[in-house]
Amino acid sequence: MSIKRLSIVLLLVCGLIWVAAPGWGEDDRVALVADLSDTVSPAMAQFAARVIDEAEERTQESGRAEAVVFMLDTPGGLADAMRDMVQYILASKVPVIVYVAPQGSRAASAGVMITIAAHVAAMAPGTNIGAAHPVQGGGKDIGGTMGLKVTNDLVAYTRSLADQRGRNADWAEEAIREAASLPALEAAAEGVVDVVAPNLESLLDWADGREVELVTGSAVLKTKGAQIVYRHPSFRDRLLGVIANPNLAYLLLMIGLMALYFEFSHPGAVFPGVVGAIALILAFFAMQTLPLSYAGLLLIILGVVLFIIELKVTSYGLLTIAGIACLFLGSIMIFDSPEEGLRLAWSTILPTVIFVSAFFVGVILLVWRAQRRKPATGPGGLLMERGKVMNWAGGQGKVFIHGEIWRAEGEAELHPGEEVVVVGGEGLNLKVRPAKKED
Repeated sequence: MSIKRLSIVLLLVCGLIWVAAPGWGEDDRVALVADLSDTVSPAMAQFAARVIDEAEERTQESGRAEAVVFMLDTPGGLADAMRDMVQYILASKVPVIVYVAPQGSRAASAGVMITIAAHVAAMAPGTNIGAAHPVQGGGKDIGGTMGLKVTNDLVAYTRSLADQRGRNADWAEEAIREAASLPALEAAAEGVVDVVAPNLESLLDWADGREVELVTGSAVLKTKGAQIVYRHPSFRDRLLGVIANPNLAYLLLMIGLMALYFEFSHPGAVFPGVVGAIALILAFFAMQTLPLSYAGLLLIILGVVLFIIELKVTSYGLLTIAGIACLFLGSIMIFDSPEEGLRLAWSTILPTVIFVSAFFVGVILLVWRAQRRKPATGPGGLLMERGKVMNWAGGQGKVFIHGEIWRAEGEAELHPGEEVVVVGGEGLNLKVRPAKKED
């Protein structure tokens, strides 16, 4: 074979390899789809960020990640977590589509801002969006000047997002100030979302060819026929979603400290130590996503340390009082955030502090009583017990007490069979005297 023909064959082979290589063919275009069906939380924000990061990595490696689709169904959630998600979407180098779906879903409260921030906002039939008026934890209205500040801040934030995406900023303000809400068809007609799509495939077909603005510049979506790749929350995400609640994290912390305290004050129990270690690990795992105040955490730990010192030092209760005060102050300070949903509720703080303080005081009393209790073994355990002389000579001999034979010393006139009373002891020797003197 000539060199010319060999070159042609090699070029053809290279061309086939290039077309068939993973990530290089047109059929390898993908749309990453993630289900966000829960309360907006730090766990949800972290999951969304990982999906966007994966899409960007695919784009850098092969240029085949066409879009990220978030299937959204949420009643709302934490404002800080919502802002994190919005920042991830705005900074994404891959188009992000927020699709309020499946039918019957909603994008309420914080979900409104997440939907408006998307490059493409879509809804399924039978869904709704709105009711974004800010509330405190537990659904209570924020009154007074603070309520006005929070509302105005959220209005300005949402209007800027709507203006950036070319969506209805006036309705967005109404959704915050008046808690307005719209069904899917009206939301599309009002310019709140871009389209109402019955399913994911039709949405990707509709979005194909649409031009969007990314941080890197304009981009044209090529989603028609793209392979749909689903991404699901990991066990870590699901666990964090459950325990990343300030009240639950606080309770886990207290349970852990109480269990370890019980284990240290009663060595060998084992089970409390294991439970305490697990509870503390889960508490610290949850706290990594919460606005933790180290001053509050240190005050709580100091309170426990003071309870422990109370076992060793006679303070007549002063250390216990100081420990309770540290526990209370630390509980108030431990989560430092203006958001009500990220602070401890008083309905959690007061019962917990009372119960935990009672627990520590109870353990202290048990240890104190145990220290004052008469020894159960050895000479100390036989104090004031009665026995009989077995043999005696020169102020020494052996006595029979509680089924045991002991060496003893005492008065010289004792006689075998005579009843004696233990009045002291040192080592393995008892000190006795005639029982008739005690009668």
